[in-house]
Amino acid sequence: MATVRPLTSRPQTTRPATRTVPAKAVRPEALRSAFVPARSGPAGSVPARSVPKVPLPAGQPREWYETHNRQLKAMRLAIALLDSGVYTPERATDQRISGTAARIGVRPPSRATCRLVRSLLPAARDSAR
Repeated sequence: MATVRPLTSRPQTTRPATRTVPAKAVRPEALRSAFVPARSGPAGSVPARSVPKVPLPAGQPREWYETHNRQLKAMRLAIALLDSGVYTPERATDQRISGTAARIGVRPPSRATCRLVRSLLPAARDSAR
């Protein structure tokens, strides 16, 4: 029997069929962030990865640790507020920040932490350009 040769000069390669797999099926649970809620929509369909935790340096005064942890908490809250559509400090009330904290699973913030969250949000720009 004669062998059938392809009409093209280069050899044909078989490529596996590609398909879309949901992000939850691709990434293990350990890599997904515990504090970033799953968002819907095309831009937010994949949750952000969490940064691996490293121990804090020893020998610092207690105030340093409190400030450091407050800054981390404020950054988490500011990111969650931006993800939920709060883009200006004027819209970030203490009640809204506390509600966001409950939604993402962190303890209720103090007034100092709420002030820090508002300072991290971008200031409103002038609409007259």
